[in-house]
Amino acid sequence: MNRLTKLTTAAFALLLSASALAEISAREIMQKVDDRDDGDNRVADMTMTLIDKGGSKRIRSIRSYDKDKGEDKQRIMFFLTPADVQDTAFLTYDYDAYEKDDDQWLYLPALRKTKRIASSDKSGSFMGSDFNYSDMTRKNLDANDFRIVKEAEVRGSKVWMIEAKPKTQEEIEETGYKKSLLFVRQDNFIVVRAVHWTNEGKRLKYQDVSGLEKIDNVWTITKMTMTTKKGKATLHKTELGFSNIRYNQDLEEQFFSIRQLEKGLM
Repeated sequence: MNRLTKLTTAAFALLLSASALAEISAREIMQKVDDRDDGDNRVADMTMTLIDKGGSKRIRSIRSYDKDKGEDKQRIMFFLTPADVQDTAFLTYDYDAYEKDDDQWLYLPALRKTKRIASSDKSGSFMGSDFNYSDMTRKNLDANDFRIVKEAEVRGSKVWMIEAKPKTQEEIEETGYKKSLLFVRQDNFIVVRAVHWTNEGKRLKYQDVSGLEKIDNVWTITKMTMTTKKGKATLHKTELGFSNIRYNQDLEEQFFSIRQLEKGLM
């Protein structure tokens, strides 16, 4: 094949690729977001910084473990510092099946008690942060209607702006959001920015991924924020930082259990 033929073939392939992207539906895009390779058997150190409207900060350190179980995902998190949250732990079973509610448990060491998070409580704040309990699992695609609003750019990368609307009031009450605008990168299908219209209080939540890198060939979020605003006023902000991220670790399934949640890290 001569050089001109190769260039023509490459150009034609690019045109086909661009055409395919142009014809993709919002639902198909969100399915690719859900299906993308996000690694397995992951261990990471997390820093959660809570910032109030006056700028005061509270910093928490967390150890997080993630494991795939078929199409389902499991996560267990242990709060290490400061003393007021030390040994608090969170366990979630994120089910792929639409008809199955995700399971979540929170261990409170002061009470020596594990609390199961009910569906009616999942719209509540996760450990005083700007993230809801519902944000700690994948979005239920079948529970939402999606449409492409337009294309744009975020930090130099092309994105689709996709509107997501829950189909039922029950879903709105469980997630805490009556509508979301999602910014999905076209090259890796990661939601790198989002705006959430909350169900109560006329507040907006602005989610932003400011750190993103490839680790073990997996696109990995290393820094993100969630900011709660009312009008132009910032009410609260949460920053999450991820470090020492390792994939393909030796994590046993029994580690993701209520027993381990209460036992803690040794």
